[in-house]
Amino acid sequence: MELPASFIDYTRALLGDEEYTELVTALESEQPVSIRLNPLKPFGFQSGESAVPWCTSGFYLKERLTFTFDPLFHAGCYYVQEASSMFVEQALRQYAGEEPAVMLDLCAAPGGKSTHVRGILPENSLLVANEVIRNRSQILAENLTKWGHPDVVVTNSDPSDFTPLEEFFDVILTDVPCSGEGMFRKDPVAVSEWSSENVEICRQRQRRIISDIWPCLKPGGILIYSTCTYNTKENEENVRWIKDEFGAEVLPLDVAEDWNITGNLLQGERFPVYRFLPHKTKGEGFFLAVLRKPGAEQAFAPGKASETPAVRGENPRGKGRKPQGKGMKTPGLSKEQLSVLTEWLLAPDIYEFIQKGGSVSAFPKRYLPELSALQSSVRIVQAGLEIAGQKGKDWIPGHALAVSHALAPDAFPREEISYEQAVAYLRKEAVTLSDAAPRGVVLLTYKNMPLGFVKNIGNRANNLYPQEWRIRSGHLPEKPKIVISYEL
Repeated sequence: MELPASFIDYTRALLGDEEYTELVTALESEQPVSIRLNPLKPFGFQSGESAVPWCTSGFYLKERLTFTFDPLFHAGCYYVQEASSMFVEQALRQYAGEEPAVMLDLCAAPGGKSTHVRGILPENSLLVANEVIRNRSQILAENLTKWGHPDVVVTNSDPSDFTPLEEFFDVILTDVPCSGEGMFRKDPVAVSEWSSENVEICRQRQRRIISDIWPCLKPGGILIYSTCTYNTKENEENVRWIKDEFGAEVLPLDVAEDWNITGNLLQGERFPVYRFLPHKTKGEGFFLAVLRKPGAEQAFAPGKASETPAVRGENPRGKGRKPQGKGMKTPGLSKEQLSVLTEWLLAPDIYEFIQKGGSVSAFPKRYLPELSALQSSVRIVQAGLEIAGQKGKDWIPGHALAVSHALAPDAFPREEISYEQAVAYLRKEAVTLSDAAPRGVVLLTYKNMPLGFVKNIGNRANNLYPQEWRIRSGHLPEKPKIVISYEL
């Protein structure tokens, strides 16, 4: 690996000669592979692999699997995520309290941290996952849909668009765009694009992002600041700037000594930050700090439940807001159609049906004021769970419903399919079911995990998998490496 000369000089001065040599040796070694399991979709994972110590659902793999051809990956049973970045879990577990919260993941694509925090937030919380680049926001929406939690809003907006939403969020995660030094081993392009000038551009961009989003954080709320880079300019110096500029309190985390996490490298400063260096920890480069906004409400002290009201509509920041009418009321469906849609959901009473165009979504009633406020400021890609789409006069269940834990378990007949059938289905090919399979909409399962819907018409089943998500590769490895092996 040919590293830029200015990076070598800076990082050697930061770490010292011996430690810098160890870092370079680690960057030239094979990168570790890790996955994080979906707590909503237990599938009997038995790997014998070592656990990621700072993540309750993370595991290192002995080798990279053929993820593209693993149906359980497409079913949202696990996410392929770099191990160091799973450390975000510690910030939430130690400071997010026990009551429902509204959280923003500001720079969220492709969705690793969003899917992670959605499983950690207290029950009945709302996650807003944002991505400023439009095509990446679609990837974010896909990954969150597959993860299967309905209490999510995906947005596609600049951080400045959120600024009018004052004191709106209890927790904000800013995994800010950075110079990417921590990705050198993983992404050779990061090496070629690095420069000292780009580091400075990133530092200024990061400060603009924090300035734009800081008004949105509730007093006493938590800001998680993270990067995947090594230098102090984008890390400690920016944390110090947030502390000095906004009066933020930098919070400590309780971490185990054997995790080998490195602390503050900025001379003369002692505030707590957490660095992952690949020659010390099994993962890529990562940096994280936790900051609390000053204010009377210290709602997120360790071990203390949030003071957020049990009903979000009672929150003072929701006062005076009314749902905006358009797309916010029960759609113009017949009682029979509404009855059918209701039977598809495990707990229909907690949701409001929202019709927009040719689709119907279910959104948690308790967060309708928040959704209304979001609609006034940011571009919404999807909100809640899309349960049905209109095809002619019929309402066809949406794929999001198939892979959501909000689906009523007996809403549709199920048909277990083989590995070969599952790959054909994910390629958007026609699938032939057994003679015993019922006619009409059928939920396909693989290893008892919901994979998606088909409409069985007898001699074949029409494939209802989303066209844009299909496996495009025509090649199938002779013996794919997947999380649960099968016999050919």
